[in-house]
Amino acid sequence: MKLTGNTILIFITGGGSGIGRALAIALHKLGNKVIISGRRKERLEETIKANPGMSAVELNVQDPASIKAVAKQLIEEYPDVNVLINNAGIIQSDDSAGVIDEDVLISTVTTNLLGPIRLTSAFIEHLKSKEEAVVINTTSILGFVPLATTAVYSATKAALHTYTLSQRYMLKDTSVKVIEIVPPWVQSNNDEPRAMPLASFIDATIKILGTDTDEILVDEAKMFRNNPGPNENVFVTQLNDTMNSEPPKIH
Repeated sequence: MKLTGNTILIFITGGGSGIGRALAIALHKLGNKVIISGRRKERLEETIKANPGMSAVELNVQDPASIKAVAKQLIEEYPDVNVLINNAGIIQSDDSAGVIDEDVLISTVTTNLLGPIRLTSAFIEHLKSKEEAVVINTTSILGFVPLATTAVYSATKAALHTYTLSQRYMLKDTSVKVIEIVPPWVQSNNDEPRAMPLASFIDATIKILGTDTDEILVDEAKMFRNNPGPNENVFVTQLNDTMNSEPPKIH
């Protein structure tokens, strides 16, 4: 991916924080026009105030009407937009061995899976009209090695991974490149010592993003990404046996 001279729409769930905010700032510093989005206006304003030249727009990714309206607005105001980064992700505890909370189920699936699909759909014809364009979907190592206490979250990231594979194939003869970022456990909104420092993750991600790869895999994520296969349940069991009852804050 070309790292400079782009107009980048970065969708950020949670109001300009964590991985999305850090990635937006890094790309902004490289000379790109960055537009961030989210539901919390005050967080968005804090981010753009601290980074002059960055823009923001309020967006409710759980609302299809909001997605269509924002896409229309941005394409009109920023016709050079050529990169879309789907960074949506909320993680909530659930119990796949019991009764699933309906609110957790709907909000997680709508934000993590339907949101990126709908957002890309709203921009795709515009992106295909560009000489070079990129769609980036942020998944998670938990899409490959699920955390049992966040089964719905893990399932949405697995689904987004497979959707990305299909999307990449369907767009292979167009000007749109499809990239997947697979974060490991990152200190995005926490100081968990076992997690990868946010700055280190962003530095490594930007470096790999500048290559011709389809997947952004930092070293800390490779073991998880490579696990699926006939005996994948062994690692899944080991991981879940060692984790605390409280879910880690993995993007």
